[in-house]
Amino acid sequence: MHIEHVGLWVHDLEAMKAFYQTMFQATAGELYENHKKGFQSYFLTFADGARLEIMHQDSELAGLATRGQFAHLAMAVGSETAVDQLVANFQAQGLPLLNGPRVTGDGYYEAVVQDPEQNLIELTV
Repeated sequence: MHIEHVGLWVHDLEAMKAFYQTMFQATAGELYENHKKGFQSYFLTFADGARLEIMHQDSELAGLATRGQFAHLAMAVGSETAVDQLVANFQAQGLPLLNGPRVTGDGYYEAVVQDPEQNLIELTV
């Protein structure tokens, strides 16, 4: 068993697609649209095959859909050097570093940053 993908509600679909493509080299699939529901999404695929679905909905249902947001998205980037480089990239774009880089009590090397819509991203080895 494995997680097939994680879904993330976003306000600006195109900007968030570009963000994850630039910062994490994600490859975007085709835009999916359900005009009746005012829903749009992209599946973003990362180098190891993991997928993130970014979703936007214009209708009054969007407020209901965004109530159960997740705590954070953890991205394993391969090395402490890669964590440090991504932190520098985030800061260069004016995005906040909330914690770290540091070694946690359970031995993870990590930093916590925010994407442009303030979703928490844990960068780890």
